[in-house]
Amino acid sequence: MENQPILSQNRTYGVANPGYIPAAEGTPAMFAPPTGNFQGPSAPPASMFDSVPGYEGTVAGGGGFLPPPMPAFPVPQPEPGPQQPDWNIPSISEDTAREAFILFASSKCCYSSAPAKDGVITSMEAFNTYRYRMETFTESRSTEWSHEPYNGQPVDAFSQPSPGPWDIPAQVPSFFVDSKQVIKVPYTSSVKSCHACVGMGRKPCKDCAGAGNKVCWVCNGSGFRHGDDRCHHCNGRGRENCSHCHGQGSRPCGTCRGKQQLLVYINLTVKWTNNSDSYVVEQSSGLHLDNLTKVSGKELFRDSQYMVYPVIGFPDPAVVNAAQRLVSEHQAKYSQTSRILQQRQTIELIPVTKVTYTWKGKSHIYFVYGNEFKVNADNYPATCCCTIM
Repeated sequence: MENQPILSQNRTYGVANPGYIPAAEGTPAMFAPPTGNFQGPSAPPASMFDSVPGYEGTVAGGGGFLPPPMPAFPVPQPEPGPQQPDWNIPSISEDTAREAFILFASSKCCYSSAPAKDGVITSMEAFNTYRYRMETFTESRSTEWSHEPYNGQPVDAFSQPSPGPWDIPAQVPSFFVDSKQVIKVPYTSSVKSCHACVGMGRKPCKDCAGAGNKVCWVCNGSGFRHGDDRCHHCNGRGRENCSHCHGQGSRPCGTCRGKQQLLVYINLTVKWTNNSDSYVVEQSSGLHLDNLTKVSGKELFRDSQYMVYPVIGFPDPAVVNAAQRLVSEHQAKYSQTSRILQQRQTIELIPVTKVTYTWKGKSHIYFVYGNEFKVNADNYPATCCCTIM
């Protein structure tokens, strides 16, 4: 059974608590009678909302899933990829490899720079690899009932039919950039009594349970501190006015902010999302592929249109297979739940160099990868344990 606000015969939510009668001198203070838990409903009841044609599934708190209208998809046309692999990324020099290694060592508080500065490079081997990336830029729409304190805003519910959720114009951002816009649906606004305070504008104070006063914290309600020494904090009454409601027993309703009424309407949330997946071709250098997720490479191919066709004619079959798989997955997954606005597929060549060097008579390796010359050296030979004071 839903909790209902409790109204006594001597108090209503809309009238300030007149206070309390001090205890008779020399007798213990009288405690306020126990009060009910004045917790209003946490959410508006379903009856508060009108049924708006076209928005019957909309509920408070979201959940109004809106599948997009079925578009007439144009048939994507094949776009051939680069016919020959471009391995002609200039090999990095020993100086570049060493500088990247020194910068890497200096960024680690527990690494000595000696191996990076004094180590002797004995070999450098390239293990360049391809990365295919598929991106689908989508628009999704959802609705929810919302409300705000009524301050005389226009009320337009049922004055004319509301536009369909996919008919409401929204400013599309730049492609492949996540964004969100919240739009009040026209002709859905109406005025209702506040559900939280039952239209009173005030709610019982939680701190004093609506009594307007609390047990004195100095004398713990006795009215005396030591023997017959009257408590000066409460003047011997044993209770003090509640500081949160200033002795009134109630406070302005936080939902309607004391206005007693709410403007109830439907909000349309439009989200633009760049859904991205990538595939990196395995290479035999020993560098883990996770290291390549945050670096860039040389772009060999780019195709951007409403719906892309899997890349064809690329010399590495692993890239062709990844393109066929990801294009099919994206079109099946996102066309059912959102509107596809644009797709893009790219192929990058990521430079990876395996560097072998000797230091103090032992051989070690590190990797320099990406256009940013990132370094990976899992077995750096000169580390120490540092304690930050």
